[in-house]
Amino acid sequence: MKNQGLAMLSWLLGSLCFTSQLIAAEAAEFDAAAKYLTTCYACHGTGQAHAPVVGEVIEWEIRLEKGMETLVQNTINGLNGVMPARGMCTDCSDSDLIAIIEYMLEQSK
Repeated sequence: MKNQGLAMLSWLLGSLCFTSQLIAAEAAEFDAAAKYLTTCYACHGTGQAHAPVVGEVIEWEIRLEKGMETLVQNTINGLNGVMPARGMCTDCSDSDLIAIIEYMLEQSK
């Protein structure tokens, strides 16, 4: 009975390690530029709904003055009833959203 418990524990630990490796691989494979094009570009590439366009340095500097945490929270929660929560990226994790924000900021220097 004790050996079965040890075998089960060993299997469980192995499964957890494999799962964490898969999660890390998925995070490493996330392409912020590609996700921006499929979820954010409609507004941030065109200025729809008064969204700051990627590349407009002053508009992004103004937003960054409020702090990265504010940008992240506005992205997660939506903003002023205009920007939808999570920027319509329903399959993005918070880390993915941060990567997209960082991509947009980098493109707006």
